[in-house]
Amino acid sequence: MVGKSILFILMLVVFQKNTGSKTILFFGDSLTAGYGLSIDESFPALIEKELSKGSVKVKAINAGLSGETSAGGLSRIDWVLKQPLDIFVLELGANDGLRGLPIDQTRKNLQGIIDKVKQKYPNAKIVMTGMMVPPNMGPKYSSEFKIIYPELAKQNNATLMPFLLEGVAGDEKLNQADGIHPTAAGHQIIARNLGNLLLKLL
Repeated sequence: MVGKSILFILMLVVFQKNTGSKTILFFGDSLTAGYGLSIDESFPALIEKELSKGSVKVKAINAGLSGETSAGGLSRIDWVLKQPLDIFVLELGANDGLRGLPIDQTRKNLQGIIDKVKQKYPNAKIVMTGMMVPPNMGPKYSSEFKIIYPELAKQNNATLMPFLLEGVAGDEKLNQADGIHPTAAGHQIIARNLGNLLLKLL
């Protein structure tokens, strides 16, 4: 009887672990942080609210930092990974592109971040959100920058969102006065697009 009770408890623990909450860590720059908005208006918070309506409770951790580059992200990722996670959303590189930093260095930094995530949480699913740079950076730089994301996603068996700002970039009504950071309405569109992708992973 005691043996069966212990077995039942172990099965219950496994069941709860499999059907419990899922943690999504959003690691990025000002786009993830929700620059100019309240934290509740940022797309990570909106995604948490929407996905939690389903059968799985979702906890979103917003690890966005305004002005963050891929090098900065690599330097702080170890601290961020102290929080257990199920899905890791990587949104970095935009500031590298705006500053015209070397493509190879950006790629190396992003791969370094992915490597650390895999090492700490080998079962975590990784999502890469693609970015683009303004055309004034030149066609060669722009094209080489754009392919960083699909190539890294393929190499690391990660899920790719081709362009984070799809349906938002370039629309004055969906962006703040600087023309770079989305408004609350813009974040709602990002949340819907990225949320649909994350829902499939859950």
